[in-house]
Amino acid sequence: MQAFRILFLASFFTLLLGCGTKEKESAQQGAKPAPELKGKRILMVIAPKDFRDEEYRIPREVFEKAGAEVTVASASTEKATGMLGMVVKPDILLEEVKATDYDALVFVGGVGARQYWEDPAAHRLIKEAYTGGKVLGAICIAPVTLANAGVLKGRRATVFFTEANRLKAKGAIYTGEDATAAGKIITGNGQKAARKFAQAVVNLLASGEKSPR
Repeated sequence: MQAFRILFLASFFTLLLGCGTKEKESAQQGAKPAPELKGKRILMVIAPKDFRDEEYRIPREVFEKAGAEVTVASASTEKATGMLGMVVKPDILLEEVKATDYDALVFVGGVGARQYWEDPAAHRLIKEAYTGGKVLGAICIAPVTLANAGVLKGRRATVFFTEANRLKAKGAIYTGEDATAAGKIITGNGQKAARKFAQAVVNLLASGEKSPR
């Protein structure tokens, strides 16, 4: 019985120390400085109603932590409401945005993002950004807007699984991944991938690489 107790305690402390080591390693890894985006400008496009809260909140936090300046655009400058109740006051009307004023354009998802699937102002902005070599990002169902604007043809991309066929119909190569990078376009498949998606945008902007379109 005594031997069993000794074995149990030894196993317990080994597990405890092992977890502590991993936590320390994780903390050290998390302490690495974020890529520097000072001077970079990112435009985030949200729907006036029912944008996905996490897909706006988390990427914005990541972008600003990396030093980027974030501007919010929407079809209206009235207060926008997220699916979970978040309220955001857009800075500029989507139709007034010039792609040349920004280093990256990011379309936020949520059921309200359907509003931009066939929106002329959104398509015009996407095409301007694409031809200008800007970083383009879209998450959840928002990649459908990129596809409909014609910039995903022949390109690997992901999207919320219910809309996979919409991407394929426009010639995109659907990956089903949480986040997919293809040239200067980053796509994400939903709120659970928000941080990974945002970090991919940051990394691409920070790299300064002239990725092929």
